[in-house]
Amino acid sequence: MWIRAILVAVLVCLLILHFVKWLQNQKKYPPGPPLYLVAAKFMQSGFKVHPEMLTEYAKEYGSIYTILSQPEPVVIVSGYQAIKEVLIKYSDQFSARMLTPCLKTLALEKGIVFSKGYTWKQQRKFGVVTLRKLGMGQKALQKQIEDLAFLLAETFARENGQPFDPSIPIIAAVSNVIYALVYGQRFSVDDEYFQEILDALEYIVKFPSSFFHLLFEIAPWLMKHIEWPYRKAHASVDIVFTQARKEIEAHREQLAAHDPRDFVDHYLLQIEKSKNDPSSTYDEDNLVHCIADFLFAGTDTISATLRWGLLLLALYPDIQEKAQKEMDDAFGSSQSISFEDKMDVPYTLAVINEIQRFKRAILASNPRQSVEDVTVLGCFIPKDSIIIPDVHSVLFDPKIWETPQKFNPNHFLDKDGTFVDREELLIFGAGARDCMGKNLAKMELFYFFTILLKAFTFKLPEGVTEVNLEPVGGVLLYPQLYEIRAVPRVH
Repeated sequence: MWIRAILVAVLVCLLILHFVKWLQNQKKYPPGPPLYLVAAKFMQSGFKVHPEMLTEYAKEYGSIYTILSQPEPVVIVSGYQAIKEVLIKYSDQFSARMLTPCLKTLALEKGIVFSKGYTWKQQRKFGVVTLRKLGMGQKALQKQIEDLAFLLAETFARENGQPFDPSIPIIAAVSNVIYALVYGQRFSVDDEYFQEILDALEYIVKFPSSFFHLLFEIAPWLMKHIEWPYRKAHASVDIVFTQARKEIEAHREQLAAHDPRDFVDHYLLQIEKSKNDPSSTYDEDNLVHCIADFLFAGTDTISATLRWGLLLLALYPDIQEKAQKEMDDAFGSSQSISFEDKMDVPYTLAVINEIQRFKRAILASNPRQSVEDVTVLGCFIPKDSIIIPDVHSVLFDPKIWETPQKFNPNHFLDKDGTFVDREELLIFGAGARDCMGKNLAKMELFYFFTILLKAFTFKLPEGVTEVNLEPVGGVLLYPQLYEIRAVPRVH
């Protein structure tokens, strides 16, 4: 306790010092709340960011406002129109990635997600092209996802309708989709090697929500003197990187130029092809970070959405039953549904999209950084400003959604019951830095949800009438641990 008290005292002192900075810089950036008021609310909330707090600031200061925090001021962009301007109209001007002291230490500006400039452009382009080569949206990849969804259904069936925690089998199944793309292989949930990686990924995702991460960002120099809170974070990253290097070496030994099997094979061949190009950024370090990017992005958000989805379906049995009836009418007793036939089940598609809106898996869209001075909707934003799009402000805007505070699949249906793919669902970002795996994610969610819903009716355990829907985490929002019953359906 005394260590925490000292650290809080240090934090307060730093905030006072930065109040002076706020006074000096408040005319340079769009107006916003003083840092000391933001910090006071932040500490009152237990060092968690509540989206409603950002909504209140937007009402007071406008759709673009500034929180003059440490290490750099943060410009919050709120509301669909403002976010669309920043992410799409001025996409190139806001194409740089924000790199905080912690991210610079752990990510090293390599790979796709945390790189910038020429490195980012070359790595992202290669990633997009290679995912397409590996079958993004094609039958072979669909079959792999479908097989993993059926394996997950078999795991659920072994529970015989009794209460169980679905989180671990869901995470394992979703992880194996990206493992198949990156490494060309799948792992058993019981594999110790596989479990070690999943544990490391989980810790890395949780770390940004911790008090010590906040302290790192505010006073990185302090970390040189108290390294112990960060050892596990570094160790977890090292586990992922070490595994990646082992897999790269194994692929290098079996590499066939005429028959690349997975992302690692394609990348190794690109390294060889570009070895005489002095401008090339293709090397093993960037490959390691690309692998880590795929594992993080391809596991956490999808698994969190599936966990939210099963819980919501159990809480709203009428919605679950309507989706099941639609699938039964469209496809009969067949357990297999093609992704190409998704428009035959518009209500089911609407349910999947509403799960993502109502219980999104991320707190905010990935932060950007401006590469030049920009004026957006009359607000001047200086070069190198950190930009955070407030996705919550769009997903719960009463001007966009009929009943934003309710779980309502009709948000994605027109008056004739036809599915409407709403561009306001900003789950995958937009513009130059949008999620390059969004089509894969949509495919995964479709197969996992439809196969599980055709096989089971999800119910809460006997006697459970209330469920806490407050999310756990900070950057990634996932449900609190719960148990559910997967009751086999009789067709």
